[in-house]
Amino acid sequence: MFFVELLVVLLALCLGARLGGIFIGMAAGLGLGILIFIFGLPPSSPPVDVMLIIMAVVLAASTLQASGGMDYLVKIAEKILRKNPNRISFVAPMVAYAFTFLSGTGNVAFSILPVIAEVARESGVRPERPMSISVIASQQAITASPISAAMAALIALLAPFGVSMGSIMIICIPATLIGIIAGSFYACRVGKELADDPEYMRRLQQGLIKPTKPLDATQPEPSGKAKLSVALFILGAVIIVLMGTIPALRPDFIVDGATIKLSMTHTIEIIMFIVSAVMVLLCKPDLDKIVSGSVFKAGTMGVICIFGLAWMGDTLVTNNMPFIKTNVQDIVTAHPWMFALGLFFVSALTLSQAATTRLLIPLGIGLGLPPYAMVASWPAVNGYFFIPSYATLIAGVSFDTTGTTKIGKYVFNHSYMIPGLITTFVGVCVGFIIATFVF
Repeated sequence: MFFVELLVVLLALCLGARLGGIFIGMAAGLGLGILIFIFGLPPSSPPVDVMLIIMAVVLAASTLQASGGMDYLVKIAEKILRKNPNRISFVAPMVAYAFTFLSGTGNVAFSILPVIAEVARESGVRPERPMSISVIASQQAITASPISAAMAALIALLAPFGVSMGSIMIICIPATLIGIIAGSFYACRVGKELADDPEYMRRLQQGLIKPTKPLDATQPEPSGKAKLSVALFILGAVIIVLMGTIPALRPDFIVDGATIKLSMTHTIEIIMFIVSAVMVLLCKPDLDKIVSGSVFKAGTMGVICIFGLAWMGDTLVTNNMPFIKTNVQDIVTAHPWMFALGLFFVSALTLSQAATTRLLIPLGIGLGLPPYAMVASWPAVNGYFFIPSYATLIAGVSFDTTGTTKIGKYVFNHSYMIPGLITTFVGVCVGFIIATFVF
């Protein structure tokens, strides 16, 4: 019966992936309903803690956006890229990584991709080279950022096993950065030189490519409030990292005669609420823009997806854990890299690092995988690029007017595939090496 129930879950994932967006959560809810009402499985508990953490982080990031902080970050990115045009294939992915790391969301990539494409073309560099690896880097940083939804989900799941945010970041930051550098070395050699590319020359001769726009020095400088919002947001992230790394900084409470320390779940939620409130009081953004901005909409959609996916996955795993342990545990514990493969391919369907984390990490816990193996494997949740349907992948193709960044004739032979595979593979391998010293 397990395999029939698993088929229901897989079909729900495929159905959700076909239409994408918020429907992923709806399709998962449909699969959950079938498991409960047709197969008679009792529902597990919905992932309330993770959802609340994500909403708190999304609220802070949305307030940052409404305060002009995101625009300020993009302006900084443009200046950095234009100062280093000849090294753009290495500088651009690092900028994309840094901005996602600081903001906790890959949505910032939408704002810097046009700049990357433009600077590359101005410099005579094939735009596919920096564009492909920058899109990959913007998502790899999700698994390193202390304020990403995926990090929040992982901490909520692994904190009971003594895994701190500090130990996760010690592994994932160098692992993902080294992976990106490896991917950059490949990407910087991809394809013909721009001047020799037939598609670019065709578009140029037909007048399909607009002239590049130089940096406009007359643009107004970001307001002091925009800069303050960025400072407050980063300060909140630093406080969260410190409290996660040094538990003594979190307060203790006496509950029923027992001493209980404030959990990291509640710590993240409270700090993000404080940051949001202080930003509103000091930076005075339009409150309507907070809930109407792209960050809030994308974050809310992510919560719905996690709600459905995690609840469906938990229900399947919880009710079939004895069967799964009997048939899978020995194989996975002997070969932890197989768990990384599972993370990769599920993330390719869900298109969400947080949803994949909440869906599969409980399975790893149930199988008895050591925490180091789950943390080291975690960068594999960045498999969103495998099927070229993710928004930033499509945006990268659209912003590259030269036509060098593309989805291949056979779908899977797209510009992001090999840089993404190299980055993820190297990141996971480095993660396992570092984890042996951390745990």
